Amino acid sequence: MKNKYNYAVMGSLAIFLIFADQLTKYIIVKTMQVGDSISVVGDILEITSHRNHGAAWGMLQNQMWLFFIVTLVVLAMIIYFYIKEASYKVLMQLGLTLVFAGAIGNFIDRLFRGSVVDFIDTKIINYDFPIFNVADACLTIGVFVLIIEILFNQKEEKQSGSL
Repeated sequence: MKNKYNYAVMGSLAIFLIFADQLTKYIIVKTMQVGDSISVVGDILEITSHRNHGAAWGMLQNQMWLFFIVTLVVLAMIIYFYIKEASYKVLMQLGLTLVFAGAIGNFIDRLFRGSVVDFIDTKIINYDFPIFNVADACLTIGVFVLIIEILFNQKEEKQSGSL
């Protein structure tokens, strides 16, 4: 019988993503000075050592106590939703797992480094995106997956309700 929560698979994925996030950040911290940049694909993709003392796009600078509280509340909510709402919903489990891994990855940085290590620097069609990291990518993709799941579920519920 299929495990309705996929604890082992999603737990392994979360551990792998947290490890990948922390490993890449460790490499950046040990090999680059803040502000150093290495071109990977011309001006489109660079590895740039950056520290973020705030939230996304540098908002709420130096509010670490707020980030600790918010992160702990969010992690508790993710666990609750995973157990109560995501049974048999693999897409929702995936989205929650990605958000969980991303939140943990950046929480570790704030807790042990006092700031988040960012390094993926992209410029697409002359727009310079904020520098981000693996944890940020997990958060973004996880939210996107959850939005798709919610929209898909609503469509499915409307169709089954109208029959």
